[in-house]
Amino acid sequence: MGKKKKKLPLAYKPVGFVLGWAGGALAGMAFQKTWKIMRHEDDAPDALDPDRGWGEILLAAAVQGAIFAVVRSAVDRTGAKAIARSTGVWPTKEAGGRD
Repeated sequence: MGKKKKKLPLAYKPVGFVLGWAGGALAGMAFQKTWKIMRHEDDAPDALDPDRGWGEILLAAAVQGAIFAVVRSAVDRTGAKAIARSTGVWPTKEAGGRD
């Protein structure tokens, strides 16, 4: 069982990569919908858009960052719990969390 615990974090990396990619896509879609509801615009402002003010750009960045962090944490936690249920081992080396 000791070998299983040492190898599991490495085995989890491909699963974590796929979950991270899916989470990023989900967060992007959630941000687009949120921005459309908040500002009634299809696209959020780009930081280099000369026609947008600091307030709009920083608001968009803050909302996008918050949504990304929440979705990433939810996806990471769901994946870790699924691995732990199926193997009986938590998929990180330490109890503290991410690398």
